[in-house]
Amino acid sequence: MARLGSQRAIEATKWILASASPRRSELLRAAGQRFDCVASGIEETPLPAEHALEFARRIARGKAHEVSSRRPARWVLGADTIVVVDGEALGKPRDSVEARRMLELLSGRGHEVATAFALLDDRGRVFVEELVRTAVAFRPLEKSEISEYVSSGEPFDKAGAYAIQGGASRFVDGLRGSLSNVIGLPMEEVEAALRSAGLWIEPR
Repeated sequence: MARLGSQRAIEATKWILASASPRRSELLRAAGQRFDCVASGIEETPLPAEHALEFARRIARGKAHEVSSRRPARWVLGADTIVVVDGEALGKPRDSVEARRMLELLSGRGHEVATAFALLDDRGRVFVEELVRTAVAFRPLEKSEISEYVSSGEPFDKAGAYAIQGGASRFVDGLRGSLSNVIGLPMEEVEAALRSAGLWIEPR
């Protein structure tokens, strides 16, 4: 039994999650995975005329490559999640005014949550790259609801200014696709990528 535990520890050192997101770490750890977390320092600003989905793909690759350059000989998983409405990518709000604007924009309508992820091998080459999209609909929100939610502080480190697994769950009128994708990582697709690389640990 000790030998199996040692093998699992060795396997866990093979890859890094290039993210500071507690949601992504929680999703992976809930699935029994072990890995290191290293935050990327890349600038997450769209290029002029850059399509929202291409922006997410570029940032996911960029996070993985930046961490890979500092942690050679390690597999690295980078990811980026955006909320898209009317072709506009909503990232993390900078302040309460922007958080309120985003929630007002999402009120009473549908939007899309897209997560791009890139898995680099231990030589820094792209092994798997994918983008997963989920359709989400919000019911109409009262101004008082928006103000209360913004005052809670929850929106400020979330794309689109909401956490579907948190207080914003009551705003959701419908969802089509992966729930974990909206939280921050499409677990079905990520599991398949890690399995194909021999990095997925079967939960006990």
